Amino acid sequence: MVVSHFLKWIHTARVSERAAAASALARAYINADLPFEDRCAAEAALTLLLDDASSKVRLAIAEALSMSHHAPLQIISALASDQPEVASLVLARSPMLTDADLIDRVAGGQKATQKLIADRARVSMAVAAAIAEIGEPEACATLLANSGANIASLSFRRIAERHGHLPSVREALISDARLPADCRHMLLIKLGETLKGSPLVLALMGRARTERVMRDACVKASMTLIECTRQEEHAALIEHLRLRGDLTASFIIRTIAHGKVDFFGSALVALSQQSEQRVRALLAGGHDVALQALFRSAGLAAVTHAIIL
Repeated sequence: MVVSHFLKWIHTARVSERAAAASALARAYINADLPFEDRCAAEAALTLLLDDASSKVRLAIAEALSMSHHAPLQIISALASDQPEVASLVLARSPMLTDADLIDRVAGGQKATQKLIADRARVSMAVAAAIAEIGEPEACATLLANSGANIASLSFRRIAERHGHLPSVREALISDARLPADCRHMLLIKLGETLKGSPLVLALMGRARTERVMRDACVKASMTLIECTRQEEHAALIEHLRLRGDLTASFIIRTIAHGKVDFFGSALVALSQQSEQRVRALLAGGHDVALQALFRSAGLAAVTHAIIL
């Protein structure tokens, strides 16, 4: 069809004909080597079709343009703001939408929109951060299941803080191999708190025993977590434990008893504010007096020194 005649024809054509023509025109725009005048006319025609009363016509345009790097930006933007049936294709696929565009739509707060963006083939760190910060639980779970999403450690923490009490999100977090160790510990604590508040558990065990059992279970789980944590993640996990008040002398002694010497060394570095090189050297061959001075600088009580040594 000659583009110059198209505008006259659409006023009398049926919906199915308009949809087919819109699809053909959109594909010609992105694939054909049109002369400049015809290209401008095609873009004008597509812009006019955005106001078509039938969503089938706009859907046909969205299907044709949604994966193109050469689609008219204003048309993509308009389609992304259309009704869900039409917008979903563009939001899920279009490479023309920038991070700023996607973040604005995440901030719009519509659950379906957030899920579509979270499930894109590639999700940048900035967009993932926006979803982690303000996204609904379903969007966060979708993001975590997306191997193409670039999620920063801070974003994992925000999801754990905001939605870690929800089983669906908690399961998605725990299943993600990228989850930082301190976030895993946070989820362990949240799970323990959930179980501790369960009416069934309280009825079976009583509050005092429940508190004791859950505390011991969390410590044991923490030991297992430390065993699976890479050394480069020790600092973040130690800071998390310290801020929670869990990095006690008793906990540190238990890590030594479980053979977690590398973690013990990292804890001493954090608590004593001494260099890692010096701490490692003292642990490897330092005299008792030097080690006791190190333990004191880390805030460990004198009664624990003999146990550790």
